[in-house]
Amino acid sequence: HARELAQSIAEALDYIGVLAVEMFYLGEGVPPGERLVVNEIAPRVHNSGHWTVDACTVSQFENHIRAVAGWPLGTTERHSNAEMMNLIGPEALDWRTLAAEPGACLHLYGKREARAGRKMGHVTRLGPRGAAGRSISSAR
Repeated sequence: HARELAQSIAEALDYIGVLAVEMFYLGEGVPPGERLVVNEIAPRVHNSGHWTVDACTVSQFENHIRAVAGWPLGTTERHSNAEMMNLIGPEALDWRTLAAEPGACLHLYGKREARAGRKMGHVTRLGPRGAAGRSISSAR
């Protein structure tokens, strides 16, 4: 149902490109048509999909450009399992350790000052596709 809801929003907006639709699931105690609530609509590439740069054949960024340019979309198939972690405030100061971690792809956003609550970057940890149900970071 979530995919259908997001699709209907994109169609109603006549939107072309990546559209992130964040929803909350309210649970089984709510009538079926009211279990999903839209929290955010982001008409752009979104932080929640940044992992696609490292783990997918074609990233959200490339597919956004392809869509806007009228080109065929590329496959979003994953070549690796991925866990993405935002680096908030001083967490980014340990970037050397993260950069040395096997299978980790570090992305720093170039912000000069690491303040509490400020998103400074993210790290995507890659693992083999066959490791379903296992945490990549805890498997190390």
